Amino acid sequence: MLRRFVKFLREKLLLVLFIGFVIGLLAAIYSNKAIEATSTPESCEMCHVHPHVTDSWKLSVHYDTRVGIKIGCVDCHLPPKGEGYLKEKIKASARDAYGFFFKDSADFNWEAKSSLDQAQHHVFKASCVKCHSNLFPITLNRKGQDAHLYYTQHEDELRCINCHLNVGHYDPNALHAKNVEFGSTGNENLEKFTEPTAVSALEDFTEQIPGTTISFNMKAIPGGSFKIGSPEKEQYREADEGPQKTVNLSPFFMAEIEVSWNEYLAFYGATAAEGRSTDTEGSRLQGEVDAITGPTPPYGQPDQNWGMGDRPAITMSYHSAETYCKWLSQVTGKTYRLPTEAEWEYAARGGTETPYFFEGDPKDFAEKGFLGNLFGKSNELINSYVIYEKNSGLKTGVPEDVEANPFGLKNMLGNAAEYCLDWYAEDAYTQLSDGATDPKGPAMGTERVIRGGTFKSAAGEVRSAARDHTQSEAWMKTDPQIPKSIWWLSDCNYMSFRVVCEFDEKTGKK
Repeated sequence: MLRRFVKFLREKLLLVLFIGFVIGLLAAIYSNKAIEATSTPESCEMCHVHPHVTDSWKLSVHYDTRVGIKIGCVDCHLPPKGEGYLKEKIKASARDAYGFFFKDSADFNWEAKSSLDQAQHHVFKASCVKCHSNLFPITLNRKGQDAHLYYTQHEDELRCINCHLNVGHYDPNALHAKNVEFGSTGNENLEKFTEPTAVSALEDFTEQIPGTTISFNMKAIPGGSFKIGSPEKEQYREADEGPQKTVNLSPFFMAEIEVSWNEYLAFYGATAAEGRSTDTEGSRLQGEVDAITGPTPPYGQPDQNWGMGDRPAITMSYHSAETYCKWLSQVTGKTYRLPTEAEWEYAARGGTETPYFFEGDPKDFAEKGFLGNLFGKSNELINSYVIYEKNSGLKTGVPEDVEANPFGLKNMLGNAAEYCLDWYAEDAYTQLSDGATDPKGPAMGTERVIRGGTFKSAAGEVRSAARDHTQSEAWMKTDPQIPKSIWWLSDCNYMSFRVVCEFDEKTGKK
């Protein structure tokens, strides 16, 4: 009897195991089919309701390749199978489904999502090299070979999309080559200024750049004293912002806005190494500025295709900014330069001692969570003065987007960061003498001070006292040239500068 019962259990167990095996096999087969079915471009389009992405993909070199292979969404936006494919697919599917059901696609900033900063989070380097295993095909030209050799020497720092951002989604405005047409403004036939503006007193004036159609406003900044840095209890304060010291400053003039593309292109057109006007024998034409060699043509579009005009000129190096000031001084007969850090903060504060030159503390405008946003203070005040991460759309804005500070200066905080003359040191204020007059910072260093925050900055990073510094290596890591460009930044799209003009004998000081 016991033997018959054991036999019965064994038969039932075998049946259960067999049924389980069949169910498991069917589950594996159909799960794989489901994975394959939901990995097609058509499946992706069901949730990704932004047809311009599909349209740009169909225009790209990845849609219909020279060898007849069609690259789909998952070939770039998921890692290869066996390298975390299923895990990333589940994460991406959950994120996309949430966005589809609970968000409005009309509110998405597609332009920002296509930038390198954000694309690197959903494009996998492993997927690129899976197909492009040979980085040195016989059809690759010399410049391509140099660039790929540079890449192999810096694989830990670089991604394929550092240079090939638009291969999957065609962008007619993206230029992956030397931009020899850069600098053409369309103003060549307009009437040009023949003389710079004469200045005889510490008063606001509009500078006219001789030989161009360009002018810009300069604000008279009265001399005075203030406390540089921030008090110890200021919200989001960093250690390099103290100790506070009293600083005395002589009067000077400062540009109302950051150097615009209009202004920078005037410099580029007059001095660019491959754009300078010459006669038939190669000599400089009359009126050209001697002793100034300007930038070489950039690779790509330095304005990031956000627009030029009065937007701040960005992506140029510190050397480029200094050379611009030297050129501007020569053509106007005045003394233009970058501001010292003390001049910059004094001008930014406009006589105030608070975190900003307007009312409010950083935490009033910081990320507050649901309840904080529901019952906290409105960001309307900071939005009227500062272009920062919450209102920028992750790109620079025009001067009309903000109101001026008490000295009449716009975009001192946010928008684009600005170079200063000073070498950066974390303990610069410790070294500074209390009561110093017109300080110029440490005598030497490796990086320069930058001020003002950017369109990417949080509210705490655009305070008047917030400090930062240049990053010489990080901002040039993609540039494969030997030596690297001294004019253009390959990996930084938020740097600009603002000029000051000294109040000296050339501008009416007696």
